[in-house]
Amino acid sequence: METEKLRLAGNNEAVHKYIELNSDAILNSIADGVVVIGLNHEILFINRAAREIFGKVGLKDFSRGGKCSGMIGHTSCAFDCVINRTIKTGEHLYNYEVTLGRGDSKVTLSINTALLKDEDGKIIGGLEIFRDTSLIKELRDEIKGKYSFENIIGKNYRMHEVYELLKEVAPTRATVLIEGETGTGKELIANAIHHNSPRCAGPFVKVNCAALSEGILESELFGHVKGAFTGAIADKPGRFELADNGTIFLDEVGDITPHTQVKLLRVLQEGEFERVGGTKTIKVDVRVVTATNKDLKALVEKGEFREDLYYRLKVVPVRLPALRERKDDIPLLVKYFIGKFNREMGRETGTEVRHVSPSAMELLMEYGYPGNIRELEHIIEHAFVRCQGNTINPSTCRRDLPCQGLVDKVMSTDEPMKALEREVISSP
Repeated sequence: METEKLRLAGNNEAVHKYIELNSDAILNSIADGVVVIGLNHEILFINRAAREIFGKVGLKDFSRGGKCSGMIGHTSCAFDCVINRTIKTGEHLYNYEVTLGRGDSKVTLSINTALLKDEDGKIIGGLEIFRDTSLIKELRDEIKGKYSFENIIGKNYRMHEVYELLKEVAPTRATVLIEGETGTGKELIANAIHHNSPRCAGPFVKVNCAALSEGILESELFGHVKGAFTGAIADKPGRFELADNGTIFLDEVGDITPHTQVKLLRVLQEGEFERVGGTKTIKVDVRVVTATNKDLKALVEKGEFREDLYYRLKVVPVRLPALRERKDDIPLLVKYFIGKFNREMGRETGTEVRHVSPSAMELLMEYGYPGNIRELEHIIEHAFVRCQGNTINPSTCRRDLPCQGLVDKVMSTDEPMKALEREVISSP
């Protein structure tokens, strides 16, 4: 036992000599926490940032003698000490995330570990470098919560079918084609797929294919090299490179030209491409989610869209129903948008919009919504701005809503035209 103590003491002295060769002042000036631990789990050095993270700023000297479990105070120290794991296995950990208790609160750390060896290559201790990522985790959890499937509003059976499909497809790397009319929430669904997938920590890159001409779109997707065309004054990475290890969302994919379709097909098949004007092959690991408001199958039959690309994109098709097909969700959506605008606009007068009158809700339920959910959002925003009290009523709604409701009645009932004309004349 005495021999073992002497051996450990010798190891610790070797560590201290190692530390002396590396300025403590430098280690204490960096923002990351640094802890050096001996083979007997004693803390041999801890810098100022680490003390602040662990809430031990008041301790004058914690450089020698204290056990790391006493400093960190986490239950996992006894059975899953990351530095001990590195010392035993030689495996260095990178960006290992752990949440520790700190008084009444918690702190999330991103940890890197390494071995310390003497001149003969003998292991004499371990090094742990970490940073407080609590805010990053909080923001990440907030974003994930925002795009959780439970937060996609809708009780309609068609939307339930969509939820179940998304839960199945999100954890995979399968290509998804989201089909639906303009304003049905295709981008929200794409976000939900990404943020509920194993790639959620990676980038989510959006491209609106309809907003860019062919030459610009190709450069945006695949990048270009200096001198590839007039104005290409420097190398530029494309969106696929930026989305590496993440997800790329190609909105309005039906507007891609045949030339760009060929390059997109190659990326899907081989995971590689060249920048515009370049010869170097670039490999990427990207999940592709696409969306369209067009009938791609009809475009294939017309020869305007490649059939092989169509089937590559449509591994998992997700069809979003139009709002007129899920009108029972309108009250839920109205409630959501009222809450959103209350938060965003603040209602400086101190009066918030709380209710929608029955007559106004009837008006909203009758409307056809050619612009779908996006149009409903704009209608509520319009009513919100005009509302002087805490209740939205027909007088604060857009004036074209009553007329549209009456047109719907013509299409769906046998009501005599004269009676309908009287209703139009008497409408405000």
